[in-house]
Amino acid sequence: MDEAPFYVLLPSAFGTVGLVWQETDQGSQVQRLFLPREQIAMEELVRASFAHARCQSCPVIAELGARLQGFLAGEAVVFALDVVALDRCSAFQQRVLRAEHQIPRRWVSTYQRIAQHLGLPGGARAVGGALARNPFPIIIPCHRAISAHGELGGFQGGLPMKRALLGLEGIEFSPAGKVITSRIYY
Repeated sequence: MDEAPFYVLLPSAFGTVGLVWQETDQGSQVQRLFLPREQIAMEELVRASFAHARCQSCPVIAELGARLQGFLAGEAVVFALDVVALDRCSAFQQRVLRAEHQIPRRWVSTYQRIAQHLGLPGGARAVGGALARNPFPIIIPCHRAISAHGELGGFQGGLPMKRALLGLEGIEFSPAGKVITSRIYY
């Protein structure tokens, strides 16, 4: 039943977010969420990966879009995984993304702790790599993963956006830019 993909553009305080979705046997599912980039227009970014996508929404995606915009404005929103096409990811990446999805708002975890939770001591870099390729940032809140020493690590939307998202969730930072919290998950 898979049809051609569609996309919607969502304005936010961070810039325009692109949400690519498709009707599947499981319903309307997100195929990719693109975060704003300074050098490229969102529609151009979407079309570079999904050349035949058409601009269109549906009730499920419209509701998800409104919730994403709310999240980006600082609202406490929890996203369900059934709206994303996790089957686009490798089995390992799915495990990492599911673990990351479990980290609650106002908490962070480290790449190392996530790896240990998954039974992969020494797998911090592999976890970081899987999160760097997260096709569903925000829905799967990879901004909540930091380095073992409290540094931000990386983020598809850039480090200023990662810091701002954590700040919206109440996470504080030292003058050196390290995360200050006792709420470490896993």
